[in-house]
Amino acid sequence: MHETLDVLMDALPYVLQGAAVTIVAVIGAMFLGLFIGVPLAVGQVYGGRLIRILCGLYVWFFRGIPILVLLFLFYFGLFTLLGLNLSAVVAATIVLGMTSGAYQSQIFRGSILSLSRGQLKAAQALGMSNAMAIRTIILPQALRLSIPGWSNEYSIILKDSALAFVLGASEIMARTHFVASRTYQHLPLYLTAAVMYFILTWIGLILLRSLEKRVRIKGYVH
Repeated sequence: MHETLDVLMDALPYVLQGAAVTIVAVIGAMFLGLFIGVPLAVGQVYGGRLIRILCGLYVWFFRGIPILVLLFLFYFGLFTLLGLNLSAVVAATIVLGMTSGAYQSQIFRGSILSLSRGQLKAAQALGMSNAMAIRTIILPQALRLSIPGWSNEYSIILKDSALAFVLGASEIMARTHFVASRTYQHLPLYLTAAVMYFILTWIGLILLRSLEKRVRIKGYVH
């Protein structure tokens, strides 16, 4: 028992450094997914036939292939072929972000489609272009409505980030596995990692719920 506690106390600072790497990767992936997902959603709803097909192919590709396969495909395949010397953390963040973009696009697409189409027609009647109406009227509402789904996507990305250790990224799982393989205290160390992921999920959901309340328009009922 004392040996286990000693191992945990010695390993905790090292594993916590991995938690910082995980947080950076998850936040980076979330925002990359946001910047990819919003244009994809707009393209799928308002784009021409070719744009809808291209957006659909992107979504189909990244939603149809497991994260682990995508990590290997891009890190050891495409990035190497392009001569990009990216660290494991950066590569994992990019792959997670591109995958999240496909899922987030469907969240935003559903929010856009849930809005009344009469709003766009009214904006056009006032002389607004489609681009201006989408940017100033449709998207602000859709993004607010997407926050609950975005919260769920945060949880998914956080859990998927554990797979980044296969690339050598020094996040929570990689550091925990490194210590466990040398001390043979697998159960307490992996339980500690599980608690860290749970805490990060809980904190993230609290922050996103707070954001949802802050951007909610009083008196607006969807």
